[in-house]
Amino acid sequence: MTAIHSASDIGSLIRARRRELGYTQLELADRVGVGITYLSNLENGKETAEIGKALHILKMLGMDLFVEVRA
Repeated sequence: MTAIHSASDIGSLIRARRRELGYTQLELADRVGVGITYLSNLENGKETAEIGKALHILKMLGMDLFVEVRA
């Protein structure tokens, strides 16, 4: 499990998984129904990215996001 501290962390994980699955940004954007600009902004850690779309992309990539209370 990887700790997420910023939008950039989420973007990096999405980019790595997309590449691991062999998708281009255009292919993934088409597959999930978002614009390529949105996907690029998300992968580059733009903090204004919509969380609902980001969660949908994570789901389509076979990824889950967990939140844990720090002790």
